[in-house]
Amino acid sequence: MERVLGIGGYFMRAADPAALAAWYRDFLGLDADENGLWLQEAGPTVFAPFESGTEYFGSRAQQTMLNFRVRDLDAMLAQLRAKGADVAEETQDMAGVGRFGWVTDPEGNRIELWQSG
Repeated sequence: MERVLGIGGYFMRAADPAALAAWYRDFLGLDADENGLWLQEAGPTVFAPFESGTEYFGSRAQQTMLNFRVRDLDAMLAQLRAKGADVAEETQDMAGVGRFGWVTDPEGNRIELWQSG
């Protein structure tokens, strides 16, 4: 059986695509080229369907949630707060998995940040 090799892209609608791309670059350091190509560091990826009534994604209108791996969650959250981003106050620790925090982009998409380990 043929298998997928990994996630090849993540696409989202935006009222202002250029401004949203700039936010991801300036706030999260996501350095994609003019075609959106981003060479990320190798590491684990979680693919997990959630119950349709989950509150985990924030808004019930949000059907998916992007999760980024980060090296230092506390430093990333502090950096985002210093830039004025909408950062959730709480973080979550999962034994054997790592720590999680959340930020919401200017278009209202809740993003999870994961420090593994």
